[in-house]
Amino acid sequence: MDMEVTAWHSLQSTVTAQQEHRPFSRATLHRIAAFARPHRGRILRFLLLSVVTALLAVATPVLAGWVVDAIVRGDDPGRVTGLALLIALIAVSEAALGLLTRWLSANLGEGLILDLRTAVFDHVQRMPVAFFTRTRTGALVSRLNNDVIGAQRAFSNTLSGVVSNCVTLLLTLAVMLTISWQITLLALVLLPVFVVPARRMGARMADLQREAAAHNSTMGTRMTERFSAPGATLVKLFGRPADESAEFAARAGRVRDIGVRTAMLQSTFITALTLVSALALALVYGLGGHFALRGTLEPGAVVALALLLTRLYAPLTALAGARVEVMSALVSFERVFEILDLKPLIAQKPDARRVPDGPVSVEFDAVSFGYPSAEKVSLASLEEVATLDPGDGSRVLHDVSFTAEPGQTVALVGSSGAGKSTIAQLLPRLYDTDAGAVRLNGVDVRDLTADSIRETLGMVTQDGHLFHESVRANLLLARPEATEEEIWDALRRSRLDGLVASLPDSLDTVVGERGYRLSGGERQRLTIARLLLARQRVVILDEATAHLDSTSEAAVQEALAEALAGRTALVIAHRLSTVRSADLILVVEDGRVVERGTHEELLAAGGRYEELHRTQFEQSEAGEAARSAR
Repeated sequence: MDMEVTAWHSLQSTVTAQQEHRPFSRATLHRIAAFARPHRGRILRFLLLSVVTALLAVATPVLAGWVVDAIVRGDDPGRVTGLALLIALIAVSEAALGLLTRWLSANLGEGLILDLRTAVFDHVQRMPVAFFTRTRTGALVSRLNNDVIGAQRAFSNTLSGVVSNCVTLLLTLAVMLTISWQITLLALVLLPVFVVPARRMGARMADLQREAAAHNSTMGTRMTERFSAPGATLVKLFGRPADESAEFAARAGRVRDIGVRTAMLQSTFITALTLVSALALALVYGLGGHFALRGTLEPGAVVALALLLTRLYAPLTALAGARVEVMSALVSFERVFEILDLKPLIAQKPDARRVPDGPVSVEFDAVSFGYPSAEKVSLASLEEVATLDPGDGSRVLHDVSFTAEPGQTVALVGSSGAGKSTIAQLLPRLYDTDAGAVRLNGVDVRDLTADSIRETLGMVTQDGHLFHESVRANLLLARPEATEEEIWDALRRSRLDGLVASLPDSLDTVVGERGYRLSGGERQRLTIARLLLARQRVVILDEATAHLDSTSEAAVQEALAEALAGRTALVIAHRLSTVRSADLILVVEDGRVVERGTHEELLAAGGRYEELHRTQFEQSEAGEAARSAR
């Protein structure tokens, strides 16, 4: 290996190793061993090949020295040819073993990535909704990408590097000491001049790269937010493009400056160490040549020592930073394990059973609830804060009780923030109650399987969220086995079949991020079509018609009436006109049910419901008058 290349690898490994250096627990090693256990066969083969490769690397300089000695002595040309062929064979073997080692390394590393990513992904999917409301998505995705790759490096790079470098170092030292212990010791005197600058320069460059990474992360977050459909709209409506550009340019300019400084540091370092390497080679050639001329050392030994010198510095400098490299890889493992150690608040019981067949009743029995504190559902590193917000833990629901018999529709009305959506979220067990019980057909939802709850409950939320996928994919999320005819039937009943048929690729048209290629009403109707396709026995509508105009609302209400026939429904609405026909209306204020009854009963009672109804009626009349005056 050329000395300049050796210096470069030394600097790069040191910089990489010093990116993050923190203490770790011994328990981490045991957990890493557990993840590595399924791959132990490949790890063993990988390490053995690394050792063989190290042996071949040391053999080549020795054979080169033998060739020189054979030439100087005037040996039989056949011997020189044989040694040359042996060197060629070793070179071919090194190349083949290098490819095989790389194949094993890739399989080992990618297999570990697969295991870690799958474990983290599956674990995150089991986390409660509260986890996602607090966590920064970018920080969470980084654990699945950067940290998992950092953990993989411990096996594919660091582990093999430590083993092969140790073997190479020991063999090289042994051979060099055998050839000339005096020259070997003098060559080692220059080692600190080679290693110390690498560590110091590596630390300085690591600081610069951390700063550049922070600026790039901020720019990435800014671009992600500004380049999304709602973010771009907000900037165009309220933002200041010139200020946005100036701030972005300032950070990009700092990254440029760091890049220039880093390039100069690298060049200075490589130039200095190449000079040191040249001096070390000069020492070997000068002193070795002197010994050779005096007859105390063979000429071939001088050549072998010069070649072995490069094989000596490379593993020495690599091993000098090996501990930091290992620590850095272990930090990545700890950051991954940090996610896996965060226990989901919602867990299925081992003996959980399915929701009983037939029409389903819904019961809230003295339910009280407060949103969990950050310590229970999140990590400071995922929220990118110094400490988690402890929160006051105050309850948002107090002693809520009601029953929806099979086939009945129960409506929740009241002021914004009164707790209506929170009640709806307890039913599909997005959260668990603090006190009381939520039951389906008389069975506490905490005793039911998650799959059967999903099969039983369907929900349309206010934002009408869609994935950046095709219309078909968004619909099949509800029922993957649905036929083409059933999909079009659901679209027809949600009054969306004409629109989808007119799209460029019909059902295969991609709806865009969060469905922003569709209007608000179209997105909402598509989520209603998804609900209709699922055919669940209990339906929750959380402001399902909030984004529809009067014409579309009337059409969708007809479709919903057809879909809800014979099903139990929980409907949340601000517009009281949409819940007049409900079997039971609950008025929720400050987390309590303050009134209950039918539309007529609540109007006659003259309470909060009557006040809400009168206010909306007056606003409606005022709007009609304003439109008539135009």
